[in-house]
Amino acid sequence: MADEPLVLGIETSCDETGVGIVRGYSLLADAVASSVDQHARFGGVVPEVASRAHLEAMVPTVHRALDDAGVTLSDVDAIAVTAGPGLAGALLVGVAAAKAYALALDKPLYGVNHLAAHVAVDTLEHGPLPEPAIAMLVSGGHSSLLLVDDLTGDVQPLGATIDDAAGEAFDKVARVLGLPFPGGPPIDKAAREGDPAAIGFPRGLTGPRDLAEHRFDFSFSGLKTAVARWVETRQRAGEPVPVADVAASFQEAVADVLTAKAIDACRKHGVDTLLIGGGVAANSRLRALAADRCDAARIRLRVPRPKLCTDNGAMVAALGSRLVAAGVTPSPLDLPADSSLPVTEVVMAAHEVGAET
Repeated sequence: MADEPLVLGIETSCDETGVGIVRGYSLLADAVASSVDQHARFGGVVPEVASRAHLEAMVPTVHRALDDAGVTLSDVDAIAVTAGPGLAGALLVGVAAAKAYALALDKPLYGVNHLAAHVAVDTLEHGPLPEPAIAMLVSGGHSSLLLVDDLTGDVQPLGATIDDAAGEAFDKVARVLGLPFPGGPPIDKAAREGDPAAIGFPRGLTGPRDLAEHRFDFSFSGLKTAVARWVETRQRAGEPVPVADVAASFQEAVADVLTAKAIDACRKHGVDTLLIGGGVAANSRLRALAADRCDAARIRLRVPRPKLCTDNGAMVAALGSRLVAAGVTPSPLDLPADSSLPVTEVVMAAHEVGAET
């Protein structure tokens, strides 16, 4: 294993400062500094607060990762960094740091795609990804279905959110129910005591007309609004709000839509492997329902452990390791941060950078 590339990965697309160190398919360090507590009072991530937190956390987090891995910067073979998509200011902090390390160490630099990195992180737990595979990525900013023919260069979008992403809906519903931010974990916990069939919340983009036009797309704005109106109606009537039942019913609606569309994508494209990643992939009901439906459809399900589902540097290092091993040309040192980087651009290359300038 020692002859495999040792890659340091930096992730700053949102509110997590993540630094991971990977050798081949082996995770050596996964250091994370979160600024979520600084955003909690606002009920969501504040870009300027996130950017400043990344600046303060970057160097200490790099040092912590190196200590955890038992290596030095001079041991590193390449630097990988999330170049997009994400919050522009937050991305800039990570990209600037990665450029500085790459230049100072005279190491190759890879500006990688955040979504592709969420797919790559699963290789640290389950080994090489069968190709082709369907990947469903669900987080605060993304709900996407991808066809992955080659993790290092051929990732095609099949569908995406057209309004609120799944994680964003969790946060907004949690606020309606008086639960803490971020909303995913508290809703998951509350739902365990509730009845998922208590309230028939809508399943967005699942009607016949919707499926004809948006077969693999997602919409959770209507669901979020339906929950809010249901709660408001109870409150106006002076009736108690059954938080556990609302949480369970909402969570069931999200998991139902996500898993149904993912299985449909696998069948449509003749793919027998489904990978689920992103922060919402840590949700217990989503994982359980996906497992049941994949078993019934004879589809292999791969889901990383919850800690690897959320944003982290390990996923960036994992993708960087695959790019180095595949002999992919590094990014230039003048690569930009691109807040809307399409998933088809797994790694930013020289001609892509030139096209932006």
